[in-house]
Amino acid sequence: MMKKSLIVFALVLCLGLLVTGCAKKKVMLNRDRPSASEEASKLEAERAAREAKEAQELRERELARIKAEEAKKAGGGEFEKSLVAKKERGIEGEVFETKLLKDIHFEFDKYDVRRDDEEILKGNAGWLKKNPNTKIQIEGHCDERGTSDYNLALGERRANHVKQYLVSLGIASDRISIISYGEEKPLDPGHSDEAWAKNRRAHFVVLSK
Repeated sequence: MMKKSLIVFALVLCLGLLVTGCAKKKVMLNRDRPSASEEASKLEAERAAREAKEAQELRERELARIKAEEAKKAGGGEFEKSLVAKKERGIEGEVFETKLLKDIHFEFDKYDVRRDDEEILKGNAGWLKKNPNTKIQIEGHCDERGTSDYNLALGERRANHVKQYLVSLGIASDRISIISYGEEKPLDPGHSDEAWAKNRRAHFVVLSK
């Protein structure tokens, strides 16, 4: 009888401990899990942070847009003041000269861009990027030596080579047209090496603003 009582007591004790352990585990699990209000607060904080970040990015984009517009207006004013209207043979309508686009020059009977002139073309490309609606025409010119037909072909090669160089710098091809005047429009009417060097050139005119 005593032995039976001890066994019953042991079973009751084990059962009690098991129930108590499960209860504690359940309490601990419930304690680790955030409440509905805590979860809502966390979600609200994340939403507020996300909206603040989006608002900041929007302000930064708007500020960048305003600065770009101001720079464009400033550059546009300088551009407009630099334009001088003229009429060119072979070009319909009015074209414009501008000192903001610099000429480059060539060696005798050559059409490749000289290293000294690469920076000039980079400057012209930079100007064109700041004025994306502007279209230009490149004039190819030669000195008086050689036949008229040969110089017209050489002037075309010069103008086209300069166009391809500008395209390689990121200027859209459809913004640039070319024309060759050969020896017909010398910058300097002289007949010396100095005059000929001035006349071997690529000249830029503005077709549309």
